[in-house]
Amino acid sequence: MNVVSDHCSNKNDKLFLITLFLFSYFLFPLSVTAAGLMPVQADTTITVNESDYYIIRNVPAPDGVILEVGGLALKPNGKLAVATRRGEIWSIGNPSLENGQAPYYTKFAEGLYETLGLQYRDGSLYTAQRGELTKLTDTSGDGVADLYERVYAWPISGHYHEYTFGPAFLPGGEMVVTGNVAFGSPRWWEAESRVPWRGWAMIISPDGEMRPFAAGMRSPAGIAVNSRGDILYTENEGDWMGSGFLAHVEEGDFHGNPAGLDWAHLPESPVNVRRDDIIDSENPMYETAERVPGVKLPAVWIPHTIMGISTSDILEATDNTFGPYKGHYFVGDQGHALINRLVLEKVNNQYQGVVFPFRRGFASGVLRMIWGEDGAMYVGMTDRGWSSTGERGYGLQRLEWNGNVPFEMRNVTAKPDGFEIEFTKPVHKDIASNPALYGVTSFIYMYRYNYGSPIIRQETSPVKGLKVSEDGYRVRLVVDNMREKYIHEIKLGAIRSADGIPLLHDTGYYTLNYIPEGSALPENEWTASFDHHAHAAHQAAGAVDEIVHRERADSPARIAGRVTAMPESWTDGPDRTIRLSTQPGLRFDIETLEVNAGSRIQLVFNNDDDMQHNVVIVNPGTADQVGEEAMLLGLQGPERDYIPDNENVLYFTSVLSPGTAETIYFTAPEVPGEYTYVCTFPGHHIIMRGKLIVN
Repeated sequence: MNVVSDHCSNKNDKLFLITLFLFSYFLFPLSVTAAGLMPVQADTTITVNESDYYIIRNVPAPDGVILEVGGLALKPNGKLAVATRRGEIWSIGNPSLENGQAPYYTKFAEGLYETLGLQYRDGSLYTAQRGELTKLTDTSGDGVADLYERVYAWPISGHYHEYTFGPAFLPGGEMVVTGNVAFGSPRWWEAESRVPWRGWAMIISPDGEMRPFAAGMRSPAGIAVNSRGDILYTENEGDWMGSGFLAHVEEGDFHGNPAGLDWAHLPESPVNVRRDDIIDSENPMYETAERVPGVKLPAVWIPHTIMGISTSDILEATDNTFGPYKGHYFVGDQGHALINRLVLEKVNNQYQGVVFPFRRGFASGVLRMIWGEDGAMYVGMTDRGWSSTGERGYGLQRLEWNGNVPFEMRNVTAKPDGFEIEFTKPVHKDIASNPALYGVTSFIYMYRYNYGSPIIRQETSPVKGLKVSEDGYRVRLVVDNMREKYIHEIKLGAIRSADGIPLLHDTGYYTLNYIPEGSALPENEWTASFDHHAHAAHQAAGAVDEIVHRERADSPARIAGRVTAMPESWTDGPDRTIRLSTQPGLRFDIETLEVNAGSRIQLVFNNDDDMQHNVVIVNPGTADQVGEEAMLLGLQGPERDYIPDNENVLYFTSVLSPGTAETIYFTAPEVPGEYTYVCTFPGHHIIMRGKLIVN
């Protein structure tokens, strides 16, 4: 388990149309109408990477200093205060490594209990321990706290999962603190609020007065107050939580998990939702919200496995020092050791918006972020108790922008008849005028007692037409089948900037809680339109059969790769039975397996971890390629068990939930060599792999 979350992770033929939309421009002629539109062949030789723009640097620590970072705060003197899960607070001088000099560390405080937040205010540091909000002050001026003051204490039951996060300061000086629920009965992951205000947000005054503020939280690791003074929090997948999300917190809100409602009847509670109002079903959360006043929908869903698995901290960019992202939010993910970028807008006076990938590759699970004096981002990391895809157990890193602007979707906003995409650079107008390069697919999650949710009610939202702005920075899409309360995947094809640079990231996920009012884009203003009848005719004629075949989850090649019944020809049974399991830290329990070429193998995979895993056997030297392609499957990932269409995939199991097992049968490769078995659940391939030696 972790300080952030715990996790678990239909087939729909309409899904395959997205691929056709994105690539058909280069494969067959379309009926596209546009003044002066000329075919353009994109330059596919140019590649871009996140590290071309944003560089990750380590902030070294002295031997013996274990920076399992739980909180970060910048002091006026430029020193960085770091709270650790081991109850220490360190003050770090020269964290920016100026002039190539190493940082220097002073222990500011110790003896605290799992500090998971840190704020500097008026000469003191404030931190949330497991059972209290504490104020720490250096009254003597020697750089070490000598005054520890309790601001407010709350009850704890002793359960390991009762983490507490915060504080975040409101404009008037009050503080926001959030509390994890416990787990227990009858299933290990079922949320329990064993003591008052677990699963709640609390508002605490500087003089120690507390008022319960909002309920329905399960694992609220990220808490922030934005520049408007609004409270935002992030949530993780779990029971009653189909995926991670970011939500706006207002007094009296109920955010989804009913465990904390055990205290909603108390007189100080502002929440009017009761446990009897929450019904277990396979329907989306918005249907409950329509029936039960007070149920608050997420402002932005962060699709599970596609965009991460353990949503954590929230950091607002208040200027363009870190790139052209003023007003945007950076949201960490502990399990996948990454940071996403999120943009909010208000429609009907409610927040909604879009989330994009931003930067992968941190050394450990991203839990905390803060801006430095020079505009770089400090990233605090930990993965104890809940593994991450990073290679280390903890640490502190800097994320620096080198001043080069990537070609990205800067923002997506909702329109009455579709969406408008704003780019960071002008687009190549001829390429961007092709509607076949834009795919929109909507989907949602179940609101249910069980852990997590599959993607449900997935439908294509055809792009009918578009308009490219005169300056090339915006493309307005006219879309059919926009659905309120649904997540809309907006996926782009081989669009280039005016100077020929490809997109760094081609996908965003917009949560459309409300379709805004206003006028539709007149058809005579469209730059181009998409003739879906002509598109369907090409499909019916077999022009794209090869693409459809490659994308199918039940293709013959895939069936041959996963055989779950012993072949009838194996009359004497398997030559060898291998039993493979897991260990904490994204590891298989066996690092090297040896088999004879051509031998008949029975592989029994038992997932006794608390995360989802599969086993995929690949050709020598191809594990990275296969793993990276699995991460790009997007909405197709779950139905395909995160098995990409790659000829180097030989054999595989399905993705197994915690506590389940599967047996597959295969014949070992005839060619001797060092093959690899790897987990391709998004992000796991970086660490979770072993050697299959074929003799």
